[in-house]
Amino acid sequence: MAIYRRNYTSYSGPLTPAWSRFLVLFRYSRRSMFRSKLQTGLFVLCFFYPLLSLCAIYIAHNLSFLDKFGVNSQLIKIDNKFFYYLMNVQGFLAFVLAAFTGPGLISPDLANGALPLYFCRPFSRAEYVLGKASVLAILLSQITWIPGLVLFCIQASLAGFAWTRQSLWIAGSLVLSSLIWIAILSLLAMALSAWVKWRIVAGALLLAVLFFGAGFAQAINVIMSVQAGHYFDIAYLMSTVRTALFRIDEARSVSLTQASIALFVYCAICLTLLVRKVRAYEVIK
Repeated sequence: MAIYRRNYTSYSGPLTPAWSRFLVLFRYSRRSMFRSKLQTGLFVLCFFYPLLSLCAIYIAHNLSFLDKFGVNSQLIKIDNKFFYYLMNVQGFLAFVLAAFTGPGLISPDLANGALPLYFCRPFSRAEYVLGKASVLAILLSQITWIPGLVLFCIQASLAGFAWTRQSLWIAGSLVLSSLIWIAILSLLAMALSAWVKWRIVAGALLLAVLFFGAGFAQAINVIMSVQAGHYFDIAYLMSTVRTALFRIDEARSVSLTQASIALFVYCAICLTLLVRKVRAYEVIK
């Protein structure tokens, strides 16, 4: 309209709450994520082992079914080791899913110079990182601690109150171990996505952290006759924490305290690299 008429007014409708603005990034990022058939198929595949575990829980509580096939009911025991193996398998699948999904969260925005468009609006860097991280956090939660809690509740309903009271700590171990692993994967995937603008290269580097990190740690231990090489193996450190949380008697070269401190340092490094790269402009010297 013509300016001289002065009939224009500012927007007076409802505003989005400031605390939920990061969910805008979550909504659009998650929508674009499942456009890939490969990522969708991998996400569906992550529920295969929980379904097998559900069948094992059902069979363990149906002795007549086991007797029909002449199987000893003691072979299937639902205890802390059962859920420990569940978290091991789901944790590995979460790593693979993060390697395919995480590198595509930030690298396209950096490669196309889209960050100034985000930050010219009432949108802070913390909200941007939180919005991108929530995509991975919710996605990985759906294949780790959420199925684990569902299986635990089903087992508790079948086993009775006595088993639930004695094994309630397993539910806490499920959630805590999963959240630690999700935080590590999310920060590592986003840090690599921010510093490596090529999505394929970032995904390959994330896979290299697990596979080549274990080999590099073992090489240090053998050549130098020490056990300090395990600090370069994130998977070993996480396995140490998970073993302690599920009370599995297994000899470890790294204590729970040492593994926890090392994982915290890795998270701090990834967060520092992420904050340095996510900014509205970049100064080139």
